[in-house]
Amino acid sequence: MSVNKILIVDDEQAIVRLLSMSLKSDGYDTCTASSGEEALDVFEKQSPDIVVTDIKMPGMDGLELLKRIKERDPDKEVIIVTGHGDIDSTITALQYGASDFINKPVRDEALAIALERAQTKIRIREQLASYTQDLEEKVAEATVEIRRKSNFQRLLIHSSHDAIVAFDQDWQIVVYNPEAARMFEKRARNVLNKMTIDDLYPPELAASFRKEARNGSDDRGDIPWKEMVLETRNQKQIPVRYATSVLHEKNEFMGIVNFFQDLTEIKRLEKELIQSERMAAIGQTVSGLAHYVKNILIGLKGGSYVVDVGFQHSNMEKVKSGWQTIQKNIERVANLTQDMLTYAKERHPEVKLCAPNEIVTEVKDLVSEFAKAHDIEIITRCDPEMGQMWLDPGTVHRALLNLVNNAIDACMEEDDLDRQFKVEIRTGKTEAGAAVFEIEDNGCGMDEETKRKLFTPMFSSKGGKGTGLGLLVTKKLVEEHHGTIDIDTRLGYGSLFTMTLPERPETGRDENDK
Repeated sequence: MSVNKILIVDDEQAIVRLLSMSLKSDGYDTCTASSGEEALDVFEKQSPDIVVTDIKMPGMDGLELLKRIKERDPDKEVIIVTGHGDIDSTITALQYGASDFINKPVRDEALAIALERAQTKIRIREQLASYTQDLEEKVAEATVEIRRKSNFQRLLIHSSHDAIVAFDQDWQIVVYNPEAARMFEKRARNVLNKMTIDDLYPPELAASFRKEARNGSDDRGDIPWKEMVLETRNQKQIPVRYATSVLHEKNEFMGIVNFFQDLTEIKRLEKELIQSERMAAIGQTVSGLAHYVKNILIGLKGGSYVVDVGFQHSNMEKVKSGWQTIQKNIERVANLTQDMLTYAKERHPEVKLCAPNEIVTEVKDLVSEFAKAHDIEIITRCDPEMGQMWLDPGTVHRALLNLVNNAIDACMEEDDLDRQFKVEIRTGKTEAGAAVFEIEDNGCGMDEETKRKLFTPMFSSKGGKGTGLGLLVTKKLVEEHHGTIDIDTRLGYGSLFTMTLPERPETGRDENDK
């Protein structure tokens, strides 16, 4: 705002006229009055920016005029024109808020300086008012934004499905949402700013959070999620998942926030799911076992019938044939029982210094006659570098025998009778020194569905001939030996089983070093 209008007040008309002409020549707009009373009327009507008034006037003097103007508008500037030696009036003028004072006779230079000072004050005041207004607007905007964010956070905390409890640096509760009220069964109005961590939590839990606040947080002040059973002050036990954030400001501890997720419903569903899976597994296992046992019983009945017929007709050949059938099914029962015991029982490998190639030869000798009877060739290609190794020979023998028998069965199930069936057993070592056994056949092979279900309990690709436990037992024995078993198969072209067993696992080493 530019200062343009100046009110000149003096009872001497010549001075008023002279000052008015001078100021107009400097670009100012002027108005005049010859007394204090007239000056107030002009001031009300024209609202000048600066008033230049003589101090000695009849009626209302300059000091009274100054006082009245400041009462109407304290932002207006008043310059007092005084005579020489009138110090008391000058002091009073300053006390009333005069902008400046100049002596009579008024010199142009002195008036110009006084006007400049008055204008400077007006500009500073206007700038300050503008800055103040801007600041107030910005504060108002910031206040609205802070209030909006605060309301959002409050709503977020209030509607959270997690129980949220925050403590300040004195461990007093300062945030406590409705889910926390439900979990701890205490109303917010009885907790907020009234209870401490020791009042809300059991002693050991409060001590744990204090300790975590001191030592356990990461760089962001967060302590990872954990699970526990929360026991409230009312002896209510709730399975929860919880996390803690430790609050710091300029490295000073400000408090912690606890988040609790009630896992009661999840745990209940998990328990129901486990129970359902267990019941399904039991049903599947019982069904499979019943079917297999039924087949064995049929075999036993058939054998006993043939034996009876043989005795009735004194035909020893029939007795012998029936007895062989009975023996075969007794062996099946024995194998089934052994598989079930092996699968159910936890077992540690019994490592000994043994020759893997000799075990392969033993397995070959066991199955050769049976394989030969069905025109299946058993071939062994043993690595002479195998030598002796620290392995569980029982695991190697049992697993190899299962896999070779499966390979023979796969050859017997293939419909292409023109094919020359063979089962090849190979041995070798990995670079890490683990023993490798490969059992490859050119039998019926498997499709992807059969391969995927191969290690499912009671699943057998042999129909009624298999127990559905053989490969499960083999896999269990291999895993107990910290080994692996891999399958490469193609329907109609055969299968390759690769069993890898690391030498001298830790459990066996200790036992054999004794």
